Amino acid sequence: MASLDLDTPWLASSIESFDGSLDIHIEEVSSSASLDSLDKSKSIIHCSQTIPKPPPLPAKICQRTKNQRCLTKSCFVPKETKDLWDRLFREGYAADVHIITENGSVIPAHYSVLCVASAVLENFLQQSKAKNGIRYIKIPGLPYDAIYVFIRFLYSSCYDEGEMKKFVLHLLVLSHSYSVPSLKKVCVDLLEQRWLTTENVIDVLQLAKNCDAPRLSLICVRMIVKDFKTISLTEGWKVMKRANPSLEQELLESVVEADSRKEERLKKIEEKKVYLQLYEAMEALLHICKEGCRTIGPCDKVLKGSQVSCPFPACKGIETLVRHFSICKTRVPGGCMQCKRMWQLLELHSRMCCEPDLCKVPLCRHFKEKMQQQSKKDEAKWKLLVSKVMATKNAFGPFMSRRSSFS
Repeated sequence: MASLDLDTPWLASSIESFDGSLDIHIEEVSSSASLDSLDKSKSIIHCSQTIPKPPPLPAKICQRTKNQRCLTKSCFVPKETKDLWDRLFREGYAADVHIITENGSVIPAHYSVLCVASAVLENFLQQSKAKNGIRYIKIPGLPYDAIYVFIRFLYSSCYDEGEMKKFVLHLLVLSHSYSVPSLKKVCVDLLEQRWLTTENVIDVLQLAKNCDAPRLSLICVRMIVKDFKTISLTEGWKVMKRANPSLEQELLESVVEADSRKEERLKKIEEKKVYLQLYEAMEALLHICKEGCRTIGPCDKVLKGSQVSCPFPACKGIETLVRHFSICKTRVPGGCMQCKRMWQLLELHSRMCCEPDLCKVPLCRHFKEKMQQQSKKDEAKWKLLVSKVMATKNAFGPFMSRRSSFS
């Protein structure tokens, strides 16, 4: 059961009052507006009769728009067409462009296809001079196979999964550099959904930042934050640490920030648990003093015995606290911790109770009167605590099987 850390200096003076107020029996056990609106409605009806009817809707335009939508939905590229474009690329029939790779190998292609597929390639090809009807462009810094997969995609939008997995990072760079959004989307989606690992996440993050892929960057950062200990030991992290220390600092700050948010979230969860326990303690206290429970309750109530189960989870703890409070010789806030908790629970109940004159909880009205003698600082602390407990009650109330008697 939760405890309070609020001291009330005038509690000791209320001990004798409590003895007189605690009437609890403890069984021995082992432990005109309408007319105006009518006139307005009549005037509206009169005005509406003079308004001409609107012209009919343009049916032909709507029909044309509908047909356009149907054509858009019915667009379909059969496999045979894709195979035809794939074959055109593989065989290089009537090729008028030669793409030179890093190792000097040549990939034949077609000027019209490259210009339509990529505005960047179109710009390069227009600036190049044709020799014997052939234009030459060079793509350095990347392996031949990666460039081959890239050019093939420009023709048929097809790729081999094994080749794509092997060269996905190269293709991401190529698709961004030569402005091919369809290929870039394929690379990003495959990395996000299937091919992002602890070994390559650092490399993918750096490429995602350079290639303007914010969603992929965010997923990489989340993965690094989640499994920082493992990823910080990879070779990619060590290389990044030497080559890009600013990115390392950024990631470390993200890890610290995530840890802080996690600690703050856990702290709030623990606080809500404490307030929920206090709320349940208030329910159990009111239940014992008003209705009675098993072996403890008012003298005018018939107790049900210790074998009967109680629906209030905090009832057993409150029962033990009440038994101790009734026989404790010290019973002052500074002398006994259990009695101090009981005093605080009684005061908390008094601050939450709306009917002190009819309430059967001991000293409820007495605490209401004593509140005026408290300092502003103590009063502010109690108001904050009551607001937190009531907020927890409102948050968890619909999900609890029982109803509280506090309003």
